[in-house]
Amino acid sequence: MFCSKFGRCIHFDCPLTPRFEGINTGIGKRTAVDLAKRGARVIMACRSRERGERAMEDVKRESGSNNVAFMPLDLASLKSVRNFAESYIKSEQRLDILINNAGLYMEGRTEDGFGLMFGVNHLGHFLLTNLLLQRLKESAPSRVVNVSSVAHNFGHIDFDCLHQHKALGTGNSFRQLMQIYSDSKLCNVLFTHELHKRLQGTGVTCYSLHPGAINSEFDRNMNRVLVLFMKPITSFFFKSPEQGCQTSLHCTLQEALEPLSGRYFSNCTARNVFAKARDDATAKKLWELSESMSGLV
Repeated sequence: MFCSKFGRCIHFDCPLTPRFEGINTGIGKRTAVDLAKRGARVIMACRSRERGERAMEDVKRESGSNNVAFMPLDLASLKSVRNFAESYIKSEQRLDILINNAGLYMEGRTEDGFGLMFGVNHLGHFLLTNLLLQRLKESAPSRVVNVSSVAHNFGHIDFDCLHQHKALGTGNSFRQLMQIYSDSKLCNVLFTHELHKRLQGTGVTCYSLHPGAINSEFDRNMNRVLVLFMKPITSFFFKSPEQGCQTSLHCTLQEALEPLSGRYFSNCTARNVFAKARDDATAKKLWELSESMSGLV
């Protein structure tokens, strides 16, 4: 999501398919409603025009604001990301807050041949953010908010696998896919760590966060029997989308948060992370590889 606060521009990005969390469902949609109510110009980005426009109308109705727009964006296509950034820069004079919200848990390949979770959860966001950095700098003070997950604690970056398979891992079992998902969420935290270092002195700050386990449409790609079995349990522990969006809103709106740029947040509080999630060498290596893979260099 993109946002102008308030009267300025906020962007939320959305899922590639109905199988993952983005601006048209869950915390992304609730965040958009909250920001629109506060007077922000909100631009919702989503691959599916039908779902994106329907979500846009929902946000307008629930927020009482007409200053909400939709723009098509497919994070599984680097061409789509570039087209989106070009269109955004031509049409919008400001970008005060960029919220990289989309995330998926499923196997597959992107249009460019990357592992789907690496391509959508990390590489698409990486390219999008870099293509919009100049507009963010021109709108400073501005922010980048990357929605990660506590699952990053279980992740690792296999650079050999990235070079050989253009993916964070291989295999399609539940365990293997969960590992790849965790790896992609570690990418989000490392990306934020390195982005902060490169943005110092620009007036642009950045934050990564864990929204909490969300009772939303994220589970649409899970086995139906497993979902039905887990529902009575998760209802006690999972947050509603309204509760889950609070940390995103905190990183977006909280005043005097600049000294905590580059940090990881959970429950609206900056948290310490394991050494692997703040390793300078790994973050720099991931950045440089992502530059090459996305065609920035």
